[in-house]
Amino acid sequence: MSPPVILYRYDTSPFSVKIDNILLLKNIAHSTVTVPNVLPRPEITELLGLTYRRIPILAIGNDIYCDTSLIASALERRFPPSAGFGSIFPPKKHGGSPDTGLLKAFTKHYADTVLFGWATVLLPWDRFPDSFLNDRRIIAPNLNVQIMMKSQAKAMSTLISNLTLINEQLQDGREWLFDTELPSLADVGLEFVFRWLRGFKNTPSLFDKDSFPYAFKWLDRMNKFYEICRKDFHPPAILSNAEAANLIASSPHEPYEIVGFNATDANRFHLVKDQVVSVTPDEGGLATVGKLVALNHEECVVETRGSGSSTATFRCHFPRIGSTIKAIAEHKL
Repeated sequence: MSPPVILYRYDTSPFSVKIDNILLLKNIAHSTVTVPNVLPRPEITELLGLTYRRIPILAIGNDIYCDTSLIASALERRFPPSAGFGSIFPPKKHGGSPDTGLLKAFTKHYADTVLFGWATVLLPWDRFPDSFLNDRRIIAPNLNVQIMMKSQAKAMSTLISNLTLINEQLQDGREWLFDTELPSLADVGLEFVFRWLRGFKNTPSLFDKDSFPYAFKWLDRMNKFYEICRKDFHPPAILSNAEAANLIASSPHEPYEIVGFNATDANRFHLVKDQVVSVTPDEGGLATVGKLVALNHEECVVETRGSGSSTATFRCHFPRIGSTIKAIAEHKL
């Protein structure tokens, strides 16, 4: 029996939509918890003991995964095609294994970072309430509304240049970006950014089908593919905060040996297994404190405890790329 899958999300989060689409393509049954788009989020910080602030996060049993790059990898590994699930790393169309490392790097360092970063500039920053702006300044202390608004012309021009590159990649008639049999992680990772941008009032000039015919045919194919997948997909159940925390707390976790513990790499940071550490996203935000129980080149796992009504232990997974691990001297959980 598969462990329960629970996605913490909110509707206006574009990265939540990215994971929605991966769950859809892989046809993974799951439940969702709706969280606010600003802090505080006691359903996460108190009930799960996790102070990571970015959304979405996803739980598979008692394992909680942070950052969509790691969530995508975990879903593919734990719900593999060999067990009847779809794949975000499909074979190449003309034979050969998928370029999984390249697909992950392309999505993490280009789609999620470069392309999405320019897309955020086009948000209506001058219309957001102070509560939203102050929340985002937790990650970006130097956020300046006037500078963001003045940068929108450059952002639009840069996005058009990037759309030109995407159009060029597709001009040989391939269906999907990396010429795979079906959409890959790269297709999902790029499509959600442009889907999000299409909802902005100031972006009609970006979506010029005559200038980017191959790119827009690709976007249409992605939408049609999602529609096909939805025919056999059961909508997620909605859980309350307490229901979700209790279900995660009562579920088993993966054996730590699956991730393992790379003592050589840990030694580079003067870390040992079962040491109390902090894990902080490199882009800013709050550190999560817990006992380091697993570590490899892709992820690290720390044990946390809920500080609210749930005092169970949870296993929180963080990506190695984009996170900093530090020992906490003489800290007791």
